[in-house]
Amino acid sequence: MKFQGTEAYVATEDLTVAVNAAVTLERPLLVKGEPGTGKTELARQVAGALGLRLIEWNIKSTTKAQQGLYEYDAVSRLRDSQLGEARVHDVGNYIKRGKLWEAFASDEKVVLLIDEIDKADIEFPNDLLQELDRMEFHVYETGETIRARHRPVIIITSNNEKELPDAFLRRCFFHYIRFPDPETLRRIVEVHHPGIKDALLSTALTQFFEIREQPGLKKKPSTSEVLDWLKLILAEDLTPEDLRRDGADALPKLHGALLKNEQDVHLFERLAFMARRQR
Repeated sequence: MKFQGTEAYVATEDLTVAVNAAVTLERPLLVKGEPGTGKTELARQVAGALGLRLIEWNIKSTTKAQQGLYEYDAVSRLRDSQLGEARVHDVGNYIKRGKLWEAFASDEKVVLLIDEIDKADIEFPNDLLQELDRMEFHVYETGETIRARHRPVIIITSNNEKELPDAFLRRCFFHYIRFPDPETLRRIVEVHHPGIKDALLSTALTQFFEIREQPGLKKKPSTSEVLDWLKLILAEDLTPEDLRRDGADALPKLHGALLKNEQDVHLFERLAFMARRQR
């Protein structure tokens, strides 16, 4: 069971090594990187390449670790008892399985994505330590222990918004997805926009990297944003000449796809203003 990338996902050698190492060690793969570098998509592509079903657990700021195991609906049971419902005698009717339970109970090996774990409370990773390590948990309401029939391939993503506990990190295989170099980014673009003209792509990527490297930029545009930008460029049938900027016109064409806050737009507007004054 080896991951080598897919036709729809350009995986660098160090990334494929990380995925396969995590699968071999049967440890969660913790993937960090800038937003938009393909962390979530990696889990989908790994599942597709290995022929496994994907289970996604999307983490929010309000998500609790217990929700990944199960939730007990005591309110519904109380209401049913007041109404004299027969189902009230089976507590299992009021237990909702979480994503970990679904992965553990699967009749076949699955890929479990725990997406953006850093959004949750700092205690969230600690609350899952034993379950991810032992691949089992106890259901107190029914007295049963749920054990994984097949150890799932677990991929955990983080945007590095907060530090994760050392005890949690120790149980993971770690990989940081670096922002792709120009050649790798060119390969990624050609997967999503096959047949794009070389002159247009070269001009666009040169401009894109110039924008990313602009001092004072608050949010650097990501891989997903350059793909959106190129999609708009192709839709508008722009030429390399249309994309070229001079100092007096520092804002890139269709800049809303790349610059996502007013501070960065104002930065390029100031650069254009300064260039005009120096003429």
